[in-house]
Amino acid sequence: MTGQPIPVIIDCDTGVDDALALLFAVRHPGLDLRAVTCVAGNTDVDGVVRNTLTVLEQAGAPDLPVARGAARPLIEEARSARHVHGHDGMGDLGLPVPTRTPVDLDAVSLLRREILASPRPVTLIPTAPLTNIALLLRSHPEVVGNIERIMWMGGAVACGNASSVAEFNVWHDPEAAAILLTAGVPITMYGLDVFTQVVVAGDVVRRLRADAEPGARLAGELLAHRPSAPDPDGDDPAGGLGDAGAVCAVADPGGITTRRLPVEVSLAPGPGRGQTLVDRRPRIGEAELHGDTGRTTLLDVALEVDVPRYVELYLGAVAPGLR
Repeated sequence: MTGQPIPVIIDCDTGVDDALALLFAVRHPGLDLRAVTCVAGNTDVDGVVRNTLTVLEQAGAPDLPVARGAARPLIEEARSARHVHGHDGMGDLGLPVPTRTPVDLDAVSLLRREILASPRPVTLIPTAPLTNIALLLRSHPEVVGNIERIMWMGGAVACGNASSVAEFNVWHDPEAAAILLTAGVPITMYGLDVFTQVVVAGDVVRRLRADAEPGARLAGELLAHRPSAPDPDGDDPAGGLGDAGAVCAVADPGGITTRRLPVEVSLAPGPGRGQTLVDRRPRIGEAELHGDTGRTTLLDVALEVDVPRYVELYLGAVAPGLR
């Protein structure tokens, strides 16, 4: 690895796989994690703050600034994913209460401060509903000049998970996702199409769970509680990296294959609300010919992922002693 570490800020709703993402961001030498901001999503925002601080402690992270952000979407009420992430948002693992505390700043103020203060342009990694990011872009457009790229974990080309067509982070706050697309900086969409593919094998998860090092052991416990492993103590506790794959894509962008495609977010009420409409047609259609077009933005959309490459990358950073 050559060059300086990439300055990154993670905006998350920790969350089992957000926790996996934080573990990797803290431990990968090519990343300089500058701050973490929290938003309601997988669980309530106070739970997200608690979980984030706990993970950073378990990972042995430096004293990073962590800030509480939006408690609900821009328009709708908050809707959690506790059925996936457990009542506490962290698989109900009984983790210790953190001794760290958040900074005395709201998330948007911390984002603005850290982006503008960075000597190099920052890469933003939102792995959560985009409420904080939307508020930042609307309130402080001056930050755009010091953002290198937004690696967005959200959306889907094929099918959704929160609904038949909508991915959870977009479904939770579609208006915020639509605002993201107006950011005016390069955006990579790391959506469900690649999100679901990067899975750590059950035998590796067992070894992680038995590891003496707290961060590696936590990674194993979290992986065992991913949706791909509904029975963590069963025969095959394989677990998906989920959000952590988006952070891997910042450290090693060569592990994903992207295509530059027009994307828009469906905001209309009904079953299509929150869908990311990704236009893969080789030529324009009748709608465009007749002037019936929406507002689309060109994004680098991840369509394929090198699974072994990212599993090895993740384990090499989080649990190097496992090899």
